[in-house]
Amino acid sequence: MQLRRLPETRAAGDEVWFRPALDTLRRLPHEPDSRLHDYFSATEPVYVARAPGRLDVMGGIADYSGALVLELPLARSTSVCLQPQEASSCDVVSRRDGRWHRFSIELEPLLAGALREPRALASWFANRANDRWAAYPLGVVQRCLALARGAPSGLHLPGARILIDSTVPEGKGVSSSAALEVATMAVVAAWCDIAMTPVALATACQWVENRIVGAPCGIMDQMTSACGRKDRLLRLRCQPDTIEGHVEIPPGYRCYGIDSGVRHAVTGADYATVRTAAFMGYRMIADTAGLTVTGHGSNLRIDDPLWRGYLANLTPAEFTARFESLLPDDVLGAAFLERYGGTTDRVTCVQPERRYPVRQATAHPVFEQERIARFAGLLDALPHRPESAVELGELMYASHASYGACGLGSDGTDRLVEQVAAAGVERGLFGAKITGGGSGGTVAILGTAAAEPLVRDIAAHYAAETGRTAEVFAESGPGAAETGVLFIEPNGLAALSR
Repeated sequence: MQLRRLPETRAAGDEVWFRPALDTLRRLPHEPDSRLHDYFSATEPVYVARAPGRLDVMGGIADYSGALVLELPLARSTSVCLQPQEASSCDVVSRRDGRWHRFSIELEPLLAGALREPRALASWFANRANDRWAAYPLGVVQRCLALARGAPSGLHLPGARILIDSTVPEGKGVSSSAALEVATMAVVAAWCDIAMTPVALATACQWVENRIVGAPCGIMDQMTSACGRKDRLLRLRCQPDTIEGHVEIPPGYRCYGIDSGVRHAVTGADYATVRTAAFMGYRMIADTAGLTVTGHGSNLRIDDPLWRGYLANLTPAEFTARFESLLPDDVLGAAFLERYGGTTDRVTCVQPERRYPVRQATAHPVFEQERIARFAGLLDALPHRPESAVELGELMYASHASYGACGLGSDGTDRLVEQVAAAGVERGLFGAKITGGGSGGTVAILGTAAAEPLVRDIAAHYAAETGRTAEVFAESGPGAAETGVLFIEPNGLAALSR
């Protein structure tokens, strides 16, 4: 078997991160499901990519308000293998919950037929509950086909077979969806011969999740999965996608995650409600500040030379003095629409019958931005000022409390944070917070490298207490751009299986 990286990708030095995908390919001829034995031809080439999940150390829901975020790529990753085929279809198999799931669609509708438009594909999947999982890879395929129409080399068609396998758990707040999108986008772009920078790849994946899947996520998940680096925090300014650096976690310290066992979904009403409420608050602030507003509904525009459209650019002092008291604690969607017409958010809609927590949802990114900036500065100084670890932890606890005030907390994540606080700084645990979209999912923890056994003890105690799973995430891994795309030469699969 010959393995080579595609020339436009970066090399990480070895193929260790592709081992799970290669092991999956080796096992295919021996799978209990005989339909998988010949899923890939032994004589045709295969593209292989992998992309990690992420641990949201600081930032979370402030990303859609333009905040700085600090994100750690995890060792857990999703692998996607693609093989061109003569049949004019896209066939997908994915291992989920220990079983293989299959999906197939003709490419013609995606290229020039009824499903060519993103809205049509999104509606098509919305009516197929059992196949909703396939909206992620098929949305990526549609996006790449649209990009490839203008590529000089044209399309690598007529069809493809895709295999997905993952160690990133779903619904746990560690961004399994972004890992799937990024890995799929990498192999499909290679198949279609589309040159994409890691940032462009990440933004294309966010577009898929927003427009095809229908999840109103911000940019941090896809950027971390594509652009993150092992054992470093991606320092990302979400205005909209500026990488400011990769921050090394100082020697002797580590970031951990514990899954609360409370299922998290970024498409859930709580997350969407809080996001919408933040944009409603921004619209009200713009009105109070006398900014020029044009358009209506989803076409609303605000001429904003002050904050450039991002709540994170307001200072806490400015927000407190000028705007906080003018914002309602909550407001009915219908009343807001009657007075303000809409928001500048392109991926959420104000529901007339729903009440929105405007004041807290608006305040969160303003104060969170200050916390994140302070956290980043203290982290840089930590090697020279070990006492800063205590304040770093306090900033995480404050972030967690603010999530809860927005309505995005959960009993499980609150309990884990309580247990970390009870263990205390004397035992090497400094702080913890809920992550990502909230409402369950994973808790991020800052501690010493020697505190890993204590973190695992907390997880075990929590699991015994609640009866929930409490998986620990303790290792980091490279982003997709660090490892690139592997190309298995024709007849390479035959050598691999020996």
